[in-house]
Amino acid sequence: MKSNRSTLAATAVGFVRLLAFCLPMMMLLNAASAKDPPTPGASKMPGAKGTIEYKPEGWKGMGVTTYWKDSDGIKPGVAGCHVEVTKGGKSFTGRRVFGEACMDDGLLVESNPGRNVIHPHKDDLGHPDTFDCNAWCIGAQKAKSGLCVKVAGPSPCVESAKCECSR
Repeated sequence: MKSNRSTLAATAVGFVRLLAFCLPMMMLLNAASAKDPPTPGASKMPGAKGTIEYKPEGWKGMGVTTYWKDSDGIKPGVAGCHVEVTKGGKSFTGRRVFGEACMDDGLLVESNPGRNVIHPHKDDLGHPDTFDCNAWCIGAQKAKSGLCVKVAGPSPCVESAKCECSR
């Protein structure tokens, strides 16, 4: 009887561990796939798929508004860098940065709103646009095809991403 109890206990512990892993993963996948419409600056651009919610590394929490500026605005063919600044636009020690990125499904995560526009992130959450690079390259660049590629970022970002078009 004792071995049945220990087997049952081990099974219960395993199930709880599985839930502890699966539930956050399911929430992350839902958040990444749940998109709002594109921002006004991206809405008429070919390949614009909508925005996602982005929680930066070192997230400061609910109720905290942070301020950011983007190096390139909404330009899928240019690698950009999103930089945390003060409300007045000044750099500071300990600021955070993030580059644009390619998602697992091949979409480009394109930060916004405009080049060097200081803007708030309510609850320290960003809402970058996403782009289908193939559609953007064909529609905006009159290329044969396109894909999202990881590249070196503009300073101070180490890496970023952009749409690369094939002629």
